[in-house]
Amino acid sequence: MTRIKSALLGSAALIVAGTGAAMAGNPVSAPADPVIVQPVTPVMTSGDWTGGYVGASGGFGNWDLGAANSDGGNYGAYAGYDYDFGSYTLGGEVQYIDNDVNIGGTTIDGVTRVKARAGYDAGNTLVYGVAGYGNASTSAGSSDGYVAGVGMDYKFNNGVTVGAEYLYNDYGSVGGNSLTGNTVEARVGYRF
Repeated sequence: MTRIKSALLGSAALIVAGTGAAMAGNPVSAPADPVIVQPVTPVMTSGDWTGGYVGASGGFGNWDLGAANSDGGNYGAYAGYDYDFGSYTLGGEVQYIDNDVNIGGTTIDGVTRVKARAGYDAGNTLVYGVAGYGNASTSAGSSDGYVAGVGMDYKFNNGVTVGAEYLYNDYGSVGGNSLTGNTVEARVGYRF
């Protein structure tokens, strides 16, 4: 009987020991180590607009002098300075444009503008509004008024900018008639 007990105990020990070894090669694989994903930080293109600039403009104007209406080309130069506060900019600009417009016998010889600019800094793009003083020199005399409008500039990495600007012009009375106009200009400049 001791022999049977010994055989049973030995068999039980082998079964228990064999079961551990058999489980070592379990067909279910261990879970993979978790992959830690680093968050992606968005990179905002820096578009620091602080500094001076100069440029040239060319465009088209539609002008009213009393009941007379005419349109024609304009071209000129501008210079200014902007300060970038992060997401918005403030600045000023002086512009002179020469006009090729004759309205009912009165020619617009030139327009001088002094403008304040406030804009949104969208990286390399600046979207802005303008308002300011204007002076129109005509064959019937000179008149002061105001300008207001919107514009957009795009800055390349080398400081060159391209843009467009729309302005409403109101120069009050010229020769007894009200002089108003709408101008659209393409602009090319250099920022320093």
